[in-house]
Amino acid sequence: MKSKALEETGRPENDRLARYLTYLATERRLSGHTCANYARDVNTLLRLAGATPLEELQVQDIRRYVAQLHSSGLSGRTLARILSAWRGYYRYLARDHGLTRNPCQGLRAPKSVKRLPHALSPDEANRLVEIASEGPPALRDKAMLELFYSSGLRLSELSGLRVEDISLEDATVRVTGKGNKTRVVPVGSHAIAAIRAWLGERNRWAGNQGVLFPGKNGNPLSQRAIQYCVKQRALKQGLSANVHPHVLRHSFASHVLQSSGDLRAVQEMLGHASISTTQVYTHLDFQSLAKAYDKAHPRAKKKP
Repeated sequence: MKSKALEETGRPENDRLARYLTYLATERRLSGHTCANYARDVNTLLRLAGATPLEELQVQDIRRYVAQLHSSGLSGRTLARILSAWRGYYRYLARDHGLTRNPCQGLRAPKSVKRLPHALSPDEANRLVEIASEGPPALRDKAMLELFYSSGLRLSELSGLRVEDISLEDATVRVTGKGNKTRVVPVGSHAIAAIRAWLGERNRWAGNQGVLFPGKNGNPLSQRAIQYCVKQRALKQGLSANVHPHVLRHSFASHVLQSSGDLRAVQEMLGHASISTTQVYTHLDFQSLAKAYDKAHPRAKKKP
């Protein structure tokens, strides 16, 4: 497996990195997009190291590289991802190429301001999915939007769905998420109705292929096309131009959590490996409660 980023280095390290990317793709079964990200991050390390072999890098060298990247404007979150990629590459080199030290081990990226995800209000979410039935494209788009909001799917998960992944009888959808992990997620009644209406037109419009949300030629809609569709439908419904599939995923999570308070269930439905990832929505919920408190409680605000 070769990438443009890998080929550009022109160094003997290319052979080890190529084998590493093959290992990620075949043994760990990571997506091509994820492997490309690893290649980019490791090539960043090689560029910073210059002529110094990775075997000779010390902890202070890695600290200096992180400081350089931080001063160039990279956020703490991005640096944490890069450090994780470097650690993983060193672990691979230790396992398969005899390296004895990992200079990235134990290092942490600088902290950055934690940004809470944007979420639509329930009224905004309802307005977004209220698409008039104006032909097959509108039926398809309504089904996609309803499913995004109903089940909190990632963009990559929805774009890969096939007809057999939807169970109208059980009101569930089977999705394959990060790490090639499969989970079954409930689908709400409005989304089921929208999908049922779309399926009634789908074969006549796009042929009999198995893709749940094809374009007019029958091929799967690209992720970029789905993003464009969501944005355009939001604009038509009078919503912000910044509405995208992940906004609907955030909205699903925050609204379900506000109603149920069941963090563990939301974690399972979102497909988060760690509950700490899901806990960000508790902050969204708290913000909502705080606003309601400030508005309603007679002693919530200081007198002017």
